[in-house]
Amino acid sequence: MTPSLRRIHALLAVQSLLLVLASVNRLWNATNVAVLPHQALRLVDVLNLLVLAPASVLVFHLLLEHLSPSRTLRVAFVAAVYLFAASYGMHEAADYLNARFCPGDTALCGIVGYQDDELSHLLFFAGFAGIAATLLAAQAASPAVTTTRDRILVLANAALVAVAIVANLGFEAIGLDLYVVAAVALLALVLWLRRGPRPLILYYASSYTAGLIVTGALLAT
Repeated sequence: MTPSLRRIHALLAVQSLLLVLASVNRLWNATNVAVLPHQALRLVDVLNLLVLAPASVLVFHLLLEHLSPSRTLRVAFVAAVYLFAASYGMHEAADYLNARFCPGDTALCGIVGYQDDELSHLLFFAGFAGIAATLLAAQAASPAVTTTRDRILVLANAALVAVAIVANLGFEAIGLDLYVVAAVALLALVLWLRRGPRPLILYYASSYTAGLIVTGALLAT
């Protein structure tokens, strides 16, 4: 295994760990506690806004720079990260307010609900899809030769992503996320056919396609 591929495997492993930690943070009641006396901020919000999301972006950035992207791809990545960050800044506050103060159908709750369930989600998926597309384009433009061992390591990390996709699509209300996952999967599969199973192409193609297939099977039962 070359040093270049070792770095990619290490970064994908870190990204997988962050994905697990993000899921734990979202579902674990222990982080749903106030960190300020007036209860305006929870530990889960602090971790999402200031730890997990920035760490994930940093890993994506290191992956991109490792692939020696063009200036155009760097600019596209920055634009996607801006949307990704804006979505987190809006969603965390709106989600908390919506869950705590909006059981009724008032004009204010309608505004908060829109920012929570629609606008912030739209920004998130636009940013997330943009980051994925940028990484895939950079990987397609860079040389990469993988062995069977490399592919197994990539698939091991991809499996965690597939599980997260199934958990999101198979057990919660499906919305725009289904189309975003399908679009990224399609792009990765097209690049696989054209450029071969390079690490990130294999990572996205296998995880997103598997997530869609398993979700479809669950919904059909």
